[in-house]
Amino acid sequence: MIWLSKFSVRPLCRERSILSRNDLIQLEGIIAKVLGGGTMEIQCDNNITVRGVLSGRMKKHRIKVMVGDRVQVSVSPYDTSHGLITYRF
Repeated sequence: MIWLSKFSVRPLCRERSILSRNDLIQLEGIIAKVLGGGTMEIQCDNNITVRGVLSGRMKKHRIKVMVGDRVQVSVSPYDTSHGLITYRF
């Protein structure tokens, strides 16, 4: 008799599509408004408005972002209405 635990067997038919950092869309824009809770409204170059928050690395290194700064935003291809601010120019 072979004893199999329910935790040791993973089904092979379930494949997950995990989004990597390279799959995100990189947009550039200018900070238009600072909203509450660390959220900012970014007006991108292609006339799209995106709500973004600072990435963890920018918080860690205490990089300040103000209205009028030019930033790079990483946006998911599934939901382009919000993203992560990853770089300040």
